[in-house]
Amino acid sequence: MKTNQRNVLTLLLLTLLALPAIGQKQFTLEDLNFGGTNYRNMVPANKSLAWWGDQLVRLGKDTCWTVDAAKGKEKVLFTRDRLNKAAGLTEEETQVNSLNYMSFPYPDKPVALLYNNHERLLVNFKTRKVEWRQRRDAGMVAEEWNKGSHAMAFVKDDNLYVTDGNGNTRQVTSDGSRDLVYGQSVHRNEFGIEGGLFWNPQGTRLAFYRMDQSMVTDYPLIDVPELDDTTRVIAEPAPEKYPMAGQTSHLVWVGVLDVATGDTVYLKAGDPTDRYFSNISWSPDGNVVYMMEENRDQNDVSLVSYDAVTGNRIASLYRETHPKYVEPQHPITFLPWDKEQFILWSEKDGYNHLYLYDTRGNELRQLTRGEWVVMDMLGFDEKQHAVIISANADNPIQQNLYRVDVTTGQMARIDEGGKGWHNGRLSASGRYLIDSYQEPDVPRNIAIVDTRNNRQYRYFTAPDPWQGYTVPEYRSGSIKAADGTTDLYYRMVMPVDFDPQKKYPTVVYVYGGPHAHNVDARWHWASRSWETYMAQRGYLLFILDNRGSENRGRDFEQATFRELGQVEMQDQMCGVDFLRTLNYVDTARLGVHGWSFGGFMTISLMTNYPDVFKVGVAGGPVIDWKWYEVMYGERYMDTPQTNPEGYQKTSLINKAADLKGRLQIIIGLNDPTVVPQHAYSFLKACIAAGTQPDFYVYPGQGHNMMGHQSVHLHERITRYFDDYLK
Repeated sequence: MKTNQRNVLTLLLLTLLALPAIGQKQFTLEDLNFGGTNYRNMVPANKSLAWWGDQLVRLGKDTCWTVDAAKGKEKVLFTRDRLNKAAGLTEEETQVNSLNYMSFPYPDKPVALLYNNHERLLVNFKTRKVEWRQRRDAGMVAEEWNKGSHAMAFVKDDNLYVTDGNGNTRQVTSDGSRDLVYGQSVHRNEFGIEGGLFWNPQGTRLAFYRMDQSMVTDYPLIDVPELDDTTRVIAEPAPEKYPMAGQTSHLVWVGVLDVATGDTVYLKAGDPTDRYFSNISWSPDGNVVYMMEENRDQNDVSLVSYDAVTGNRIASLYRETHPKYVEPQHPITFLPWDKEQFILWSEKDGYNHLYLYDTRGNELRQLTRGEWVVMDMLGFDEKQHAVIISANADNPIQQNLYRVDVTTGQMARIDEGGKGWHNGRLSASGRYLIDSYQEPDVPRNIAIVDTRNNRQYRYFTAPDPWQGYTVPEYRSGSIKAADGTTDLYYRMVMPVDFDPQKKYPTVVYVYGGPHAHNVDARWHWASRSWETYMAQRGYLLFILDNRGSENRGRDFEQATFRELGQVEMQDQMCGVDFLRTLNYVDTARLGVHGWSFGGFMTISLMTNYPDVFKVGVAGGPVIDWKWYEVMYGERYMDTPQTNPEGYQKTSLINKAADLKGRLQIIIGLNDPTVVPQHAYSFLKACIAAGTQPDFYVYPGQGHNMMGHQSVHLHERITRYFDDYLK
């Protein structure tokens, strides 16, 4: 072979090797972004499962099947069409539209809870008869149904209503308004609060929140008309009640309604000024209300019991204090086999664990212990006196499922494989468990586990939905924090067709704040799909969970107290130091991106280390914590009045003059969480300082861009890095 021919063939071969594998498809944002048109086809397949007692049931839109997981057999339980016909639901408005969302509220009865357009239905699927039905009206902004009495509580036109099991509706309040809120979340959804309606087990009494926010300042958001709205010309005010740190907050009371008499009493908890009420629960007999009460400084919390008939205070059963803060997140849970004992969650030993108490306030024993945290309590095996939990006891970035003997404290892992991130759903008796999990190289597996003997049956193995696409390599590891001792976990997404001899532009994606983490042992190490899109375009992505993030214990999380962003930046810069040891990272082309707390971190890093980060994109960024909400802001920063040095040190207004690189700030015009004043004020400071950030706003959107606008958002973020970093 002649030399020139050999050179041509060699060049051709090298060219082919440099191209994606033949037949490999490239991702688009329509594939990868959750608002994309093809996104549903690109997430790992799943099975919709429910428990009818201890019988596993698979749900579909038109059919449901009983499942024998051990034998891999399924049998049709009933179909939607047959059910509608047999039950006489022949009119379009009365027909059940889907079986996907049904449940089986009674483990010993062949009854399913179903919905049509306007009703809640209990249907006996053996007799094919509607046993009970209840009207559901349009305009309900909150509702809570009780399976014991069939009563439903709901909020409509700002007022609280209750419909009893016989269909009789009572208007409980008449003075509800935007200022006086009933039956909805209070304290801006902090302290684990997800709603404002709480039935006792029997469904005879309802506890509910009453919130007076008339004294809270209105933040002036506006509602811009939609493009196709021909009825409006001018934008309208859409103010948000927003109590900023150090300012006047709302007042909350807890009422208790007796459904039979219609009488309401309010718990005599004293003056609600500067106090938080959360984690409401009931005694098994339905006569006592329990709730956590915390001072505004959030460093002193008590569990208090109240007589549900009189509203009188009975006793303070537990008190916890801490120099920094105490953060109750879970109501107490009574043991189903002992009405005098309950489980309490606490971080008092430094990690989130479970404790057994009696109704006199005596601590009987600590149920879980160790340098790890309990994430969730799934339920009980009543017969054998065990509680089933999820926790990260095996590895800080895993979530596994465990059985804990309440009598002895003996704990055993009961999930399949032991690696990855496991989510569980317990059967009625607690004997069986749905174990749905991912591992870094496993899109999804579902196993059925016998919690008593740990016998496991693989029910479903999801195929790789990215088969046939060009997929980057995902790596994970750990480095030391800035304190030199604490392990921090990271994820790296390598550029497609990675060549260690090349140097790649690198983007640090950051969140860094409380109650969140970015790196765990899920599929692709929990990588966000946008990272894959960027890796396909030739970027390296680096993600690090700094101190202050969740699931690592109290001291890890509280390291940032009163100086948000400072310890976090130190740890993120340890990540940058690690990147500098990698020859293939082009540290002259280093970018950073984050949203919300991550937006705050992005601008913090851009302005505190202006010679390190060349390009940044900050979404919905906090700029100054004195403009953030009371409950969250004061927990981590105290008030501007008591911590002026901390607020001054963490404010990014003072850093506007230090901006050197290209920074794009993106917000939703109607953001009720990080209000637009943050971004606007930073822009004003930059104008005064002569620095030049870029700015983009999404009219009508809140703290996150919803639907297909999220595709537009991530295309904009990508283009910014393409324009200035690549």
